[in-house]
Amino acid sequence: MVDYSKWKSIEVSDDEDETHPNIDTPSLFRWRHQARVERMEEQKKQREAIENKKSETNKKINDLTQKIKANQESQQDVTDLEKELKTLQLEAEKISKEFEDFEKKEKMAPWNIDTISKPGFAKTVINKEPQHSAKENLTEEEKEKRMKQFIKDNEKDLKHFGMLRKYDDSRQYLKTHSHLVCENTANYLVIWCINLEMEEKHELMGHVAHQTICMQYILELAKQLDYDPRACVDAFFSKIQVAEVEYRQSFEDELTQFKERIRKRTAEKLEEALKEYEQEEKQKRLGPGGLDPEEVYNSLPEELQKCFDTRNIELLQETINKMDEEQAKYHIKRCVDSGLWVPDASKQYAGEGDDPEISGEGKANE
Repeated sequence: MVDYSKWKSIEVSDDEDETHPNIDTPSLFRWRHQARVERMEEQKKQREAIENKKSETNKKINDLTQKIKANQESQQDVTDLEKELKTLQLEAEKISKEFEDFEKKEKMAPWNIDTISKPGFAKTVINKEPQHSAKENLTEEEKEKRMKQFIKDNEKDLKHFGMLRKYDDSRQYLKTHSHLVCENTANYLVIWCINLEMEEKHELMGHVAHQTICMQYILELAKQLDYDPRACVDAFFSKIQVAEVEYRQSFEDELTQFKERIRKRTAEKLEEALKEYEQEEKQKRLGPGGLDPEEVYNSLPEELQKCFDTRNIELLQETINKMDEEQAKYHIKRCVDSGLWVPDASKQYAGEGDDPEISGEGKANE
């Protein structure tokens, strides 16, 4: 569901491109990797050099400021010192601009397997199989059982994450609750969205939907990079917080489509619930022969319907006597099987004996 074509190019692997058959591919890949490592090392040294220069300049400014203050208190000439201070301040501004330009250049550089994320766990859990690995061959019953247990153990934390509003808060919460970064969390949030929509809490549904898409993006990124999802939390939130217009629009489009799917699914569930309710009510109405009195009543000729509307037994008998015998038997049997017509308990209707009774259920059961 998530389209990652909007992402900037990511140098995921040194061996992802095809090469000419005459080229020594392994050597080329080793050279690419070595060149990338050396480039990163050079950038690291450049950053350290700028930071050291900035630190030294600031230290000189502080020392010179203290010296000027001391000379002023002793009424000494500080003209030369102030000129030197001004020069240092200009140098500090220049260094700051140089550092800002370096950081911009660093942010624009493509991600690669060494820079896309940093270790996020002090323990060795990152090297373990993810909690709910896609490699596990579980039956649907086992998946459902595991899902229910996961919700039971973590529902409070799941709801807390679903209610967060700031990216920084979501990032920090997932890093301190790394067990939530899994497919079960996304599934729970989807179900919660449907329930909120059914309760007509539309604004809250929209908010939880946003958190759902964030989780789905993290899982999709992990899938694309073949990483443990927990290692992709920083990468996703760093990306979304400084996203380009096109990427942000892609995220918003996915969110809009997801909310529309939630509304559609909610309408379907409500329709299913209504049909189920109607079916239950119909089962309650069924007569001794298993027929629905409402359906039987609607199938009767108009003159017979009038008899049941007025509950007039004499009119019913007169109407039946005027009808064709086979047609009369057909309608009478259906009326008895549906409970519209209740014969005497000791006799069956055969044109003799006690009068049958028109059930009070008839029209009232429509």
